[in-house]
Amino acid sequence: MTEPTHPRNPNASREVLPADADHTVDLTMEEFGEVDDLQALADEIADYDPEAADGAEKATGSMKREDLEAELDKARTRIAALEKAEGDQRDKHHRLLADFTNHRNRVGRETSLAVSLAERKLLMEILPVLDSFERCLSSTYASLEDFNAGVLLIQKQMQEAVRKAGVEALPVKVGDPFDAQNSEALTTTSQPELPDGSVAAIYERGYMLREHLLRPARVIVNHNPDGIANPS
Repeated sequence: MTEPTHPRNPNASREVLPADADHTVDLTMEEFGEVDDLQALADEIADYDPEAADGAEKATGSMKREDLEAELDKARTRIAALEKAEGDQRDKHHRLLADFTNHRNRVGRETSLAVSLAERKLLMEILPVLDSFERCLSSTYASLEDFNAGVLLIQKQMQEAVRKAGVEALPVKVGDPFDAQNSEALTTTSQPELPDGSVAAIYERGYMLREHLLRPARVIVNHNPDGIANPS
């Protein structure tokens, strides 16, 4: 077995001899290269202690092993911290997902309840109108004018009920210019007393729900080829 234990030439190797062997060492100048001071070289060889060199090498190896173990412990600590952080983030994600699901379900229930309440409110406004129609049909009138007056009162009652719900009739009158955005043309007619492209008759009224068109008015549009209204 050989060990790298040469005082001046670390590339040289020393053979470990038995205790009863001859410890005479043959040295050649080629092992040391150029040497300026032979006496200094001889003193260095004489002071050289193989066992001390072996102990230094073992101490260096032990120090490196301790450094590696310390780095390994740091890496393990770092991995544990990352695993804990990853677990915390996973738990946070699961909690947020559960909160979002609960919020969506709650909003759905609240929306459904709001729609039901709105429907109930509208129906409670319309039911009195239905009661008025039933009373009108079961009553007797002395004349047709009295019957018409009762129907007009029911109409006003119905208009007030839908007005409370945010429904307003479109202000379309005969003779107004035809508005394709809020009206639907059913057909055309020719009335010389009305201008061309104006509303000649209203078949169904249009209505607005607050600021949005609920139903367009269905009208008949006048077609006057001359383009000028003739009052006669």
